[in-house]
Amino acid sequence: MEIYDTEEEQLEALKRWWKENGQSTLIGLCVGVAIILGWNFWQDHKKEQAEQASAIYSQLIQALGTDKKDSAEKLAGRLQEQYPKTEYAAYGALLLAKLKVQQGDVAKAQTLLAGIAAGSNKELANIAKIRQVRIMLSKGEYEQGLKLINDVDPATTSSFSGNYDELVGDLYVALDRLDQARSSYQKALENGYKSPLLQFKIDDLNAPETPEIKK
Repeated sequence: MEIYDTEEEQLEALKRWWKENGQSTLIGLCVGVAIILGWNFWQDHKKEQAEQASAIYSQLIQALGTDKKDSAEKLAGRLQEQYPKTEYAAYGALLLAKLKVQQGDVAKAQTLLAGIAAGSNKELANIAKIRQVRIMLSKGEYEQGLKLINDVDPATTSSFSGNYDELVGDLYVALDRLDQARSSYQKALENGYKSPLLQFKIDDLNAPETPEIKK
């Protein structure tokens, strides 16, 4: 360590240090301030976006509650266009998909659900996939429904495994593969899945066939 005996030597040493390091120190300081300001701006921007999207989503809920379907569609469209990175856009798309199914526009509903299923929110993605499979079941696309479920990553579906097991059972029943359907329903039941119709479905499969009465 250098030791300076006089104030003049200390001042000269400080000048030399500043000449060698001053510019990089100032640059580092400016960069640090810019990062902090940028981060704060981004957080404020995200908060503002979320608040605006929340307000539109509330209007969407109200429009659906008063059966104003045209207004609901426009509000859901605004969420998609103006706030696509917020979760309110995905929630709005789920509601719009349900409305489209009610209106008979199943193709549009499937498109909306596919977009949500591809999103980063795993919970909403699973909800969308489950609804996709239900639409496939209603359309007779049984094998497609099984494939969609088979392609789901198990690591992201732990809280939805019972829903998928029951759906697999429904698809197997539709395909008349009753032993596999029974196994899927039983798996859902053993894992603690609560569904008002699950036990009924199992009992129906286990019920002995009534012999046909010959006339």
